Amino acid sequence: MKKSFLIVMLTVIVSAASCSFTSKFENDPDKDRLLIDLISYVLSKGHYDAKDINDDFSKEVFTDYIEALDPLKRYFYKSDIEDFKKFENLIDDQIRDKDITFFNLTYERLQKRMTEARVLYKEILEKPFNFDKDESIDTNYEGLSYAENKAEMKNRWRLQLKFNALSSYYDKVDEQIDSITKNDSYVRKTAMVLEEESREITKTSLKEYFEFADDLQRKDWFSIYINSIVEEFDPHTYYFAPQDKDRFDIAMSGKLEGIGARLQKKNDNVKIIEIISGGPAWRGNKVEVGDLIMKVKQEEEVEPVSIVGMRLDDAVSLIKGPKGTKVTLTVKKVDGTLENIEIVRDVVELEETYAKSSVVKKNDKTYGIINLPKFYFNMEDYNQRNAAKDVKQEIIRLKEQDMQGLVIDLRDNGGGSLQTVVDIAGLFIDKGPIVQVKTKGESPEVLSDRDRNILWDGPLVILVNELSASASEILAAAMQDYKRAIIIGSKQTYGKGTVQNVMDLNRWMRSNDFGDLGALKLTTQKFYRVNGGSTQLEGVKSDVVVPDRYSYIDIGEKDQENPLPWDKIPAADYTIWDGYIDFDQTISNSKARMAKNEQLRLINENAKWVREKRDIDVYSLNYQKYKTNIELNEKQAKRFEAINDYQTNYSFESLPYEMELIKKDTVLSEKRKRWHKSLSKDVYVEEALSVLEDMKINNIRRSKNPLSVKLKN
Repeated sequence: MKKSFLIVMLTVIVSAASCSFTSKFENDPDKDRLLIDLISYVLSKGHYDAKDINDDFSKEVFTDYIEALDPLKRYFYKSDIEDFKKFENLIDDQIRDKDITFFNLTYERLQKRMTEARVLYKEILEKPFNFDKDESIDTNYEGLSYAENKAEMKNRWRLQLKFNALSSYYDKVDEQIDSITKNDSYVRKTAMVLEEESREITKTSLKEYFEFADDLQRKDWFSIYINSIVEEFDPHTYYFAPQDKDRFDIAMSGKLEGIGARLQKKNDNVKIIEIISGGPAWRGNKVEVGDLIMKVKQEEEVEPVSIVGMRLDDAVSLIKGPKGTKVTLTVKKVDGTLENIEIVRDVVELEETYAKSSVVKKNDKTYGIINLPKFYFNMEDYNQRNAAKDVKQEIIRLKEQDMQGLVIDLRDNGGGSLQTVVDIAGLFIDKGPIVQVKTKGESPEVLSDRDRNILWDGPLVILVNELSASASEILAAAMQDYKRAIIIGSKQTYGKGTVQNVMDLNRWMRSNDFGDLGALKLTTQKFYRVNGGSTQLEGVKSDVVVPDRYSYIDIGEKDQENPLPWDKIPAADYTIWDGYIDFDQTISNSKARMAKNEQLRLINENAKWVREKRDIDVYSLNYQKYKTNIELNEKQAKRFEAINDYQTNYSFESLPYEMELIKKDTVLSEKRKRWHKSLSKDVYVEEALSVLEDMKINNIRRSKNPLSVKLKN
């Protein structure tokens, strides 16, 4: 797979060596033009299903770009759109000509309209809202026409702001009633005062919104334009501006180098909102949640740099840094005092990114559950910590507790590294194919597990839902095709059957006077099950289908714009697992139990109700009607409260090694308590345990596995 793709890329790079962007643009100050030229070239040469950049393509980009700039249609006027439409069929030509006239026009116009909107919202919020007036707002913005004049635009803003204020007003009235009930001495506020307070809340939220907008630079808006172009190829091709690429790397590896704190911009201040367990800030125990970082001083600098009013991304860039370096933060504590705190930066592992496991008893048998949030790996060195290594380690630890059945929870797992999937699947089967990968114009390559040893040959259940995607679908599909595991979950998984490679755009330049160009995540291949079917669009269909909150919501690949099509290739050569007795009967038993389960019936009804509410676009701005509607919704919702009240008879516990960590780490302790409580209320986990109990192992087959025997002795 890698070899074939590298040959394609090498050809592209060699071709690029004689292209305009390596010489003509060497001293060109226009970085935007360079990016357009470079990205369009890479797309045309490297994308799995490269589109023709023509007038039809131009129209699609035009529509998506304008919608991305103004999704609520509260900035642009009809006249603006008419001005823009002159370019509707010309974007393809501008891409070829490295012309950014259209972007410049939209960017400058948007800045002008946002400046006008700042004045507009302040004018509107100076006057009280009449919540007795019988009017409504339509939130179907896609079907909304653009405002023709300032009066129409002002009314559009007025309705939106009134809607926001009405929500706050309702909450305040409700809070006051509660306060009066509990406290006889409570001084009742008038409706006028409550209305004014609700407007102030709305005013504050708008102020923060525009402060965030002020932090956006021209390059941020240009990234939106570029992505409107690249996402026409498929939903997973994406341009990462330099700082976005950093975030992507952190998400995939679960690691960052810095102080180990999550930050948020609040007004002009940078606020600490979370201390990451185990990180340098946590170990130093001097900074706290709620502290404001005022200044940042590097160890090689004499004077600190004030970050008050600075863009959050720029502030973060100053605070984070390589392992072993020192940074001094001037912190304003919650009590108002200032303190200089020196922190030695280190590698921070984001614990919630990694696999975690728990044990549970059922009828004197011990079962294990491994939750895998994503298939993480280090993008620079696969041999460092990755999902496959961690899952393997957790299975070994679970076997030490005499585990007799294993659940792997892939719900909400959006994917990650393809190699980790192959390595994890190999823990459960003899050597054999796991997934087929196809590059455009080439024969499929089969990625196989080549190790005959099996780490876990006992009962296996995999939990999935509609948000289990990509690598999750490969693992579930392989285990399903081999009949190695029973898949419990949604009707189908997400349906992402494509492979992306992240290309550092800087590597394409012989010399670069423009600074960091970022990276392009590019769809280069499609993957297929060992049975030959694609997971693209269709996903993995569960053996036992159970309803969940996403059942009636359009969130899969098939609901995205520009997805690649489903297709099929010949099956790989694989042998179905013969380690179970009555595999199909176990599935039938589970389906029968699920059909009678009252909790699932209620979850299904709730999912339908949620869909109905999502389809409502028109809301009354009259307080009494708004109140009546909320009370009706609350009344309807009461019948679904039993979903949260559900409780199984099972208690989940951490493994011994983690119990020792919990003694020293209160944050980890609290996280595990919440997870274990969630597991004990989870009807899907409950059924997974019942399935494990039903699964009968072919002991003759098990005895053939030397590793299995070795681990038991």
